[in-house]
Amino acid sequence: MTDTAADQHARLRVGVIGLGWAGQQHLEAYQNIPGVEVIAIAGMEADLLAQLQTEHEVPHAFARWEDLVELEGLDAISVAVPTFLHAPISIAALNRGLHVLCEKPIARNADEAQQMVDAARSAGRVLDIAFNHRRRGDIQSLKQIIDNGDLGRPYYAKASWLRRAGIPTLGSWFTNREMAGGGPLADIGVHVLDYALHLLGEPKVLSVSASAYSELGPKGRGGDQRYTATGGAHKFEVEDFASAFIRFEGGGTLVLEAGWAVFRETEDLLDFTVYGTDGGAELRAVGASNTPVAELRVFADKDGRNADYTPKALPGLAHQAVANDFIEAVRGGSSVWGAHDGSLALTRALIIDACYQSAAEYREVSL
Repeated sequence: MTDTAADQHARLRVGVIGLGWAGQQHLEAYQNIPGVEVIAIAGMEADLLAQLQTEHEVPHAFARWEDLVELEGLDAISVAVPTFLHAPISIAALNRGLHVLCEKPIARNADEAQQMVDAARSAGRVLDIAFNHRRRGDIQSLKQIIDNGDLGRPYYAKASWLRRAGIPTLGSWFTNREMAGGGPLADIGVHVLDYALHLLGEPKVLSVSASAYSELGPKGRGGDQRYTATGGAHKFEVEDFASAFIRFEGGGTLVLEAGWAVFRETEDLLDFTVYGTDGGAELRAVGASNTPVAELRVFADKDGRNADYTPKALPGLAHQAVANDFIEAVRGGSSVWGAHDGSLALTRALIIDACYQSAAEYREVSL
């Protein structure tokens, strides 16, 4: 892949590092894009590696990610591994001249995220982060409504992703602070933060005031019953619920909640509510990511009378849309690569870091 603008259907050879659910989403998405060939996969699960190589007819399979990154002929890779590996793999790949699509969160903290962004800028390559929930059809519909000015000026919003018993795996890397960087705020809360800021037009964050709790996970509650907090390789060292009060330049506010385990309704909830000067809106996906289209309502009036309505929304393309956008950016050439340097995800990391600092120090933190 040269630095000049590439043909829209230029053949691209990609690799996928990580064999879990996310990695398989990337693998399948690439194979749906004309002119893209997955030529290598890497993962430590030998049986699954062999199975996926056979099923998807991938020429090369590696146990070590280092070997995949060194493979000649690659144009780009996906990084779909535990968070502590995001920075080292992405930076190594960028330094090799490869374009990188990395799973969220961008890294364990903003310092690592900055190193990744610096590497992308230095290499002159694309670094995209997989924020698939902003690609939901209902969120896209609401985004158009807000951008059209139908709600006036949004001044207050609240958004959450809440589970009753959804700690990914008690005792796994997810619950180890050194490996994960944090609990639900970093894991699913970063999705909520991303789509909320996206919907609100990327307002500048001035300060955060956050709280984090770890009440169920350390007792072996809130996850799969086959596991306990001490039954795996790692102790439960992260929060299981967090909330944040986020102030924007100009006076706007966002209240964010992210919970792996709280006593609430059984079904997960992913939602967003916004109040504007000329209207409001509410989006509720009961069942969260398993609900293709959320309940979406817009609250308005016309000539002093109720004019509420329910917009139409279609299911989004999720990881397929993420992969499509990544490949489009890569094919766009150096004239567009600079706009895809991971800096948007860096802003999310800076806010998440400030939230954790606020929760630890029991005070508001300015950005």
